[in-house]
Amino acid sequence: MQVRIYQPAKTAMQSGRAKTHSWILEYELATARRPEPLMGWTSSGDTLNQVKLTFDSAEEAIAYATRKGWTYEVITHNDRIVRPKNYADNFRTDRPRVGRF
Repeated sequence: MQVRIYQPAKTAMQSGRAKTHSWILEYELATARRPEPLMGWTSSGDTLNQVKLTFDSAEEAIAYATRKGWTYEVITHNDRIVRPKNYADNFRTDRPRVGRF
């Protein structure tokens, strides 16, 4: 069985990074998703796509996957780059102009 191990990104609805410190183990889809004929909802014959296991570290998730005999893929995220900005930078005269002014 193939699993994916990753750290979730912050959602667009939150300003902080509160729920992004845990690691998630998620199963790869065994069957393709398709629209249900009656209601048009997206469905799958595999119920494992609803299961997400949460771990405190990537090492714990990797140890769990190897203990179960699963092949895994660890997806790392890019580090966040914080560029400090000041309100006064909006009025600087030594920067190139963008747009039509």
